[in-house]
This record gives sequence, C-alpha cells and structure tokens, in this order.
Amino acid sequence: MTEKKLTLQLDSHSGLPIYTQIVNQIQSQLVNGILKPGDQLPTVRALAQELRVNFNTVARAYRMLDEARIISTQQGRGTYITEIPPPEVSEKLRHESLSALTHRFLNEAFRLGFSEREVSQMVRDSLKAWKEANDEDSE
Repeated sequence: MTEKKLTLQLDSHSGLPIYTQIVNQIQSQLVNGILKPGDQLPTVRALAQELRVNFNTVARAYRMLDEARIISTQQGRGTYITEIPPPEVSEKLRHESLSALTHRFLNEAFRLGFSEREVSQMVRDSLKAWKEANDEDSE
C-alpha cells in the first residue's frame, strides 16, 4: 500500500489552531471519499516538514484522530485510515467540517472589513446563483 499524498491548506489567520485545521481537513477528506480506509498517511515528521509546522502540532492532530478511531498508528508500519465511521459519526464530521469552513470564511470576511449585513447578502446571493447553476446542470 502506498502513502497517500495529503493536500492540506492551513490558514494562520483563521483563528482555528493548526492542529484543529489538520484534524478537520483529514476528517473532511475521509467523509468526502478523498481518503479511504487503508490509505497510509505521511509520518508525523514528514507532514510537519511538508506543512512547515512544529512536529508536536501534527502529533497532536494525529493523536486526536487516533482517539476518534479515524486513524491507526502501527509502530514500525505507519499511520493508516481506519474503516469508514458509522453514519452518525460521518454526519458529525461533516458538520464539524462545515463549521470550520464557515468559521474561516467569516473570519476572513470580517478581517477584510465586510459588515454582517454584507456577508449575509453575499451568502444569499451566492446560494441563489449556485442553485440556479445546478438546476440548469440537472436538466
């Protein structure tokens, strides 16, 4: 089995700790089928080096994922994605991912100086445009 290349995008301005961003993105990739049971993840050291973060940050994220039974680290063999979690866990992970995404979006919008009213209007307009585009695709 080959090691899975992780594509993680960290945002130091998001207000979310880096380890939480790592956990959320790995969970999201699992729920969305990008990562699959049996996929091998990079070592803590390799991922820390790739992301240019402290080793302990990645170790903490992996520890949290291990406690949630999303990954399993086997001494001398590596770290692997375990089986797909049950539906209620998957749903919880989906909501946590959406929450983290929303948090990042709001932090960035407010950092850029948009008002709550402007953000709300943009979300409504974007949802409407997205629905219209997807309704056309299904025809």
